[in-house]
Amino acid sequence: MSLQPEETYLLHKQPFKRIFSVLIFSLVALFLAALSSCEKKLPVINSLDPSIGMLGELLTIRGEYFGGEQGESYVSIAGIAPTASSYVQWEDDIIMLRLPEFGDSGLVRVHVGGKKSNALLFSNRATIPALVEGEDFGIGPRISSIEPASAQVGSLVSIIGSGFGNFREQSGVFFSWDAESAPGTPAENRSPGSIEVFEGDLGYDLWTDREIRVRVPDGAVSGNLEIRTLRGASRPVFFEVSGKPGTKTFKNKRSYTFSYSVQVQVREAAVPNTLYLWIPRPVLSASQRNPELLSRGMESFVENYRGTNLFRLVDLGANSTVTVDQTWLVEVYTQETNLRYQQISQDTSSPIYATYTRADDLIPADDQRIRALADRICGRERNPYLKARRIYEWLVKETDISLSGNGTDGVLDTLEHLRFDSRTASLLFCSLARSAGLPAVPVSGVLVNQGETLRHCWAEFWIDGFGWVPLDPLLGAGAAPAGFTLREDAESWYFGNLDNQRIAFSRGQNLLSQMDPRGRTVTRNREYALQNLWEEAVGGLKSYSSLWGDVTITGIYAR
Repeated sequence: MSLQPEETYLLHKQPFKRIFSVLIFSLVALFLAALSSCEKKLPVINSLDPSIGMLGELLTIRGEYFGGEQGESYVSIAGIAPTASSYVQWEDDIIMLRLPEFGDSGLVRVHVGGKKSNALLFSNRATIPALVEGEDFGIGPRISSIEPASAQVGSLVSIIGSGFGNFREQSGVFFSWDAESAPGTPAENRSPGSIEVFEGDLGYDLWTDREIRVRVPDGAVSGNLEIRTLRGASRPVFFEVSGKPGTKTFKNKRSYTFSYSVQVQVREAAVPNTLYLWIPRPVLSASQRNPELLSRGMESFVENYRGTNLFRLVDLGANSTVTVDQTWLVEVYTQETNLRYQQISQDTSSPIYATYTRADDLIPADDQRIRALADRICGRERNPYLKARRIYEWLVKETDISLSGNGTDGVLDTLEHLRFDSRTASLLFCSLARSAGLPAVPVSGVLVNQGETLRHCWAEFWIDGFGWVPLDPLLGAGAAPAGFTLREDAESWYFGNLDNQRIAFSRGQNLLSQMDPRGRTVTRNREYALQNLWEEAVGGLKSYSSLWGDVTITGIYAR
């Protein structure tokens, strides 16, 4: 019996369907594989900053497809892969790392998932040929002599030479500085080796094209001194830091990347109008070094104006929102001091003494209650170091210092109840110290605790020939925030020593001036810096609100 045509068709229909399905599945699989392959794009380098620089500097690589995190990816420079600790930041479009000091000029590539990027050339400035200059040629700075050739910390020295420039502007004088390095520390992670003169310590006294007068900065050690200007750096000249009545040790470096912002919401406004914002910068000190601005949402109106970046927002519209943000990198060291206090003396005629023993609106050192208390605590003691220790011990043992305090801002108000937080305890220490004739300064910033930040204050007092000595009354009293690892000997250790779990934004009070006498100003007493002015509204800015965000840690890198 023969099959009918319709039956024959039905017998072949199912195999045909299976073949067709397999074919479609294969095509889809090939398409998805091709799509997946396309998604894994090669990393691309768009720019290097700097493209010509010194080994040990921070290198910024901008581009695409680097991946959201480093993982097994890495950068090669002239065929050398830096150590893992060299990387400061790794994001899909930006990589930041310290250039290895044992490297040289060469091609830079990014390696991601077995694929490598295009290459851009980095040139080591030290190996670029330079013209040989005679004694009287060239436009860069040249040091002829330093008078005296050795001096104590805080002493005034004169640098004689030429090519310094008639104005300091972005130039500076750098002394040698040293930190303790653990055995086997890679070359690229060693301390930078220099420290700039501090403006806050009355560091620059005179700057002309042929003579500079500066004070030897806190933290300086014997070694090379050089002048750095926009026209180049001078040849180093040896300078001896003499007569120190003790030693300072800087160790356990931590690098922090952090962000903070101000958000302005405008309700009512008419043109013209202007809003000024004074946003604090991380300070430069012997233990907090190399602050570097990594990014920001807009350019500042005035850069580094008395410890702040001044921003100007012009003609803001009604119902608009503007955010000003900044991201920084800073290195913080644990500081330990060993002072032979029997060998110290005090020069009451020095400018540092005059500046840091006077009273002001935050430090009422001339108030009769403060004077009486300082006299009672210090008694007949004349040694500056022992005066400071007596005041510190009275604070941590005889008063109630806690994270919350009593919620008031003034030193005299809190003095009535003997209840303090870190801010008022530090201001009271400085008030008592200044009243007793001891130069002292409050320091304000944030405490870093398990990646979070807490607004925090501590203090420093000055010893001639030695520099600033730190102390932290809150942590010395054992009032650490939850999760903070506090030393067993906290009470004694936090007098003269300081941990690396903090970022400072002001030393003393940043005293700022209004931009317009008609401006309406805002003062913020509980922020991460001590300054008298934060905002100023001018013109038709009738109603607005501002949110000053917390300091947010985005990365912690320990050596």
